[in-house]
Amino acid sequence: MKPDAVRPDLSLVIPCYNEEEVVAYTIGKLLEAFKGANIHLEIVAVDNGSTDQTGEIINRLATTDSRIIPVQVAVNEGYGNGILRGFRSAAGQWVGSIPADGQVDAEDVLRLFEAARVTNGLVLAKVRRRFRMDGLLRKAVSISYNFFFRALWPGIRTLDVNGSPKIVRREWLEVMNVQSKGWLLDPEMVVKAGYLGLRILELNVFARMRGTGLSHVRAGTCWEFFRDLLMMRLSGKRRVIAGMNTASQPSTGTRAEHLIR
Repeated sequence: MKPDAVRPDLSLVIPCYNEEEVVAYTIGKLLEAFKGANIHLEIVAVDNGSTDQTGEIINRLATTDSRIIPVQVAVNEGYGNGILRGFRSAAGQWVGSIPADGQVDAEDVLRLFEAARVTNGLVLAKVRRRFRMDGLLRKAVSISYNFFFRALWPGIRTLDVNGSPKIVRREWLEVMNVQSKGWLLDPEMVVKAGYLGLRILELNVFARMRGTGLSHVRAGTCWEFFRDLLMMRLSGKRRVIAGMNTASQPSTGTRAEHLIR
């Protein structure tokens, strides 16, 4: 563990699966934006079992910039697994994750972090992709998915559960003890934040279309979203809380007594 004097202000984990066309651009933009704001950003770039040149590009970038921490996952076990592996190497006071696709501008990521760090830390900061350049079908699925989430957890105030980056104080991330290796990791973080009584700090952003690379979300993946959300809800509050590292919970006395039903 790095002492606070040299610990990064923020560690951003970026899972990269076959992102050779965009990974250097995304990392470069983030580093540039945070350097301009005099914020110490660490990027944990995870080659999540890529079969293209993604890993080589990450390693090359890391050799010239100590702010980039390369992590290698030999076999892709899912989007969430790449993030979980990256979390292990994150040293920042705040820790977050963001896809490699560059759809959220680096300046918006910076604004989100600046808003989060002036709070008392009892927040999960995330973006809401308010303006999305998606096709009609993708928009319809997204709207339905988010309404479904709100129906299952009406006390959690978010309009874009999968919106990333998601940023949280590292001590709260340790308490959450997130475990999902697939797409369920995003809602798992939001639900556990809700159970802990953390406020959802949501920033409206413009989400760009992919300029390069391929989306890894398929039609079948969308049905997995709905199925896995329902299974998580039906598993009950006890199972969700059991996944949290309550032994190391910060002694702030802020955990909500009225756990979300």
